[in-house]
Amino acid sequence: MVEIKRHENETTSAVLRRFKKSIQQAGVLVEARKRRFRARKPSLGKKRKHALFRLKRRKEIEKLRKLGRL
Repeated sequence: MVEIKRHENETTSAVLRRFKKSIQQAGVLVEARKRRFRARKPSLGKKRKHALFRLKRRKEIEKLRKLGRL
């Protein structure tokens, strides 16, 4: 956690500049960007459904190869 306290007679732009610098040094922005687009793991039911779909599709392709249509 980054904490910045304003010094006496310090402008808001100077405080903001110090805050940005400390955020960069702490690596907070890098971590936030990594987590922003993180894909969640699919549920067990979705995994099974997709696996069954792949098996069905594979059988169809093999059948078409045997018939000479693919």
